[in-house]
Amino acid sequence: MTATTLVFLGTIRTGSEPGDDTTALAVRDGRIRALGDAALALAADADEVVEVGEGLLMAAFGDGHAHPLFGGLESFGPQIKGLGSVEDIVSEVGRWAKEHPEAEWIVGASYDPALAPDGEFDARWLDGAVADRPVVLRADDYHTVWCNTEALRRAGVTAATQEPRLGWIVRRPDGTPLGTLREWHACDLVLDQVPARAEDELVEAVRRAGHAYARAGLTWVQDAWVEPEMADAYLAAARRGALGFRVDLAQRADPDHWRAQRERFAATRARVAAEGGELLSARTVKYFSDGVIEGGTAAMLAPYLDAPHSCGMPVWEPRALAEAVRAFDADGFQTHIHAIGDAGVRAALDAVESAIGTNPAWDRRPVITHVQVVDPADLPRFAALGVIANFEPLWAQPDPLQTELSIPRIGAERAALQYPMGHLARDGVRLSFGSDWPVSSHVPLEGIQVAVTRRTFAGEPEAGWLPHQRLTVEEALTAATAGVAHQAGADDRLTLAPGSPADLVLLSADPRVVDPMEIRHARVLGTWLGGRPTYREERQDRP
Repeated sequence: MTATTLVFLGTIRTGSEPGDDTTALAVRDGRIRALGDAALALAADADEVVEVGEGLLMAAFGDGHAHPLFGGLESFGPQIKGLGSVEDIVSEVGRWAKEHPEAEWIVGASYDPALAPDGEFDARWLDGAVADRPVVLRADDYHTVWCNTEALRRAGVTAATQEPRLGWIVRRPDGTPLGTLREWHACDLVLDQVPARAEDELVEAVRRAGHAYARAGLTWVQDAWVEPEMADAYLAAARRGALGFRVDLAQRADPDHWRAQRERFAATRARVAAEGGELLSARTVKYFSDGVIEGGTAAMLAPYLDAPHSCGMPVWEPRALAEAVRAFDADGFQTHIHAIGDAGVRAALDAVESAIGTNPAWDRRPVITHVQVVDPADLPRFAALGVIANFEPLWAQPDPLQTELSIPRIGAERAALQYPMGHLARDGVRLSFGSDWPVSSHVPLEGIQVAVTRRTFAGEPEAGWLPHQRLTVEEALTAATAGVAHQAGADDRLTLAPGSPADLVLLSADPRVVDPMEIRHARVLGTWLGGRPTYREERQDRP
């Protein structure tokens, strides 16, 4: 049995209504037993009493869009994330290659695409560190790769290689490949040559992801990009006790093969339900409507300013996307569509509308994720269609990715339409928050701070970037907890109430009362999954 635990603090946020707080909460057998005075009465016989002091106990965070396996795997290769120059990345690749002479391929992630003009990286830069083995690095958007000359040679990518249907080979003026590949089919020219990971390595990646999530106060995650071998890795992790968080697997629909995938997706869903235990499910299908603005591949209604011939690269033709969404919706799968550009968002909304208009009613809870640029005419459709808008709030700031790549490509007018969180919240749309980790930080408090301030961590701009799209702290906390729980279909985790699973996080400070620019500095003191602690901060001076 899980010990009965009584938690005191100045405030316990139940999430029922803004300001609806209590002063005590008791847990038994993995579920909330009582609140308030009823919980206080159990303190004398509790197995453990946790004094919260000036901190805050609340529902654990969820992540409505992330890639845990990718995040865990990043720790296996060169540690290039966060490095501030091409030179630093090349040096780290060289160091890792020297320390791992047994590695046939050097695989790493994720570099900052803003470190090179137009996000275009040269294979010869990597050749200076490693020339005799293939090197392939993912950009932190995971839509682009940078590789060395040997990787291009192994993949057979030359000046004569035709452009793939879904992807671009960035070339030098003479037509030879530069070393940067964009989007699915171009990236896969090289990635398909990389040897498959062993199951033990994938299970360890899941374990490491779980440790990272627990330290950040997270207990539920939507893995938003799952290939067949990844489902096997999650099942193996569940069998071995290495799965430390709740996770739903979104199997990726391929525009070229989705009809053949229907039977396999349903079989995987059934297998996960039978073998995955209470933490694992596979109820979702993921679609990529388009690419990313910084790479010029997000689908736009009007051409890019720096490429007047291009409106981006839709991954699906809109009618084909609608057909696939209708089919998987009829199979009972939740819809989860990546949509960045205004044309990509419109195609996603059209697909959801088609499924609703064609199939029988059911509790479908469709998700459109990222929602970066939305044409004003499409904003009311989110509420009308019951679409959950999943935002990665950490992106809603004028960082170098915006100022050096995105805004120059789409211009000020469209840039002013980005991440309309405040508008959709005022329309009554359900918002959920995600991180897209490892694309960006998995720490929810960092994204919450940006959602509330629309400022960089350095405080720019002082008035906030597109300040009319800011959320209140309560709205942001709700998006990161109840909003994600609603997306997950976990209505028993919408609030802290007797009978609810005891998925809890203990913070060192209440984000509602601190300076908004200090929200991210609140520490996670403890995380509980079904009443079981998955992380406790080891500090003697815990409040």
